[in-house]
Amino acid sequence: MTTSIQPSHPQLAVSASIFRDGKILLVRRARSPAKGFYSLPGGRVEFGETLHAALQREVDEETGLKIEIVDLAGWREVVPGTGGGGHYLIMSFAARWSSGEPVLNDELDDFKWLAPDALGDLAITPGLPDIIQSARRVLGI
Repeated sequence: MTTSIQPSHPQLAVSASIFRDGKILLVRRARSPAKGFYSLPGGRVEFGETLHAALQREVDEETGLKIEIVDLAGWREVVPGTGGGGHYLIMSFAARWSSGEPVLNDELDDFKWLAPDALGDLAITPGLPDIIQSARRVLGI
């Protein structure tokens, strides 16, 4: 569900550092928040949904991939800036690709499988390299 009105309270979200053959999946957001930036697949947790169930659902909805969630890699808080925006607490998990090839929904407009240290000059969301490194430690890679 997409709305242009920002909630008046923090939103809980999840994301996944998905690794396949030593590479991580990055997706580019097609709309706000973070439109035009590469990040990790994920989204909001629905009421009554576990974090793992939310992550499996979001990854499936956004990319069509099946994943094996390994463990929590870290978290990040996004607070509204002077230009507005939402307040999110994002729980980020380390995961391994299980099956499927990326088929993006309308929330995303590009994807890349990249070596974790080859982000180069991509426009990425703040804190992404730290979460990727933490996920690598969790996975032992």
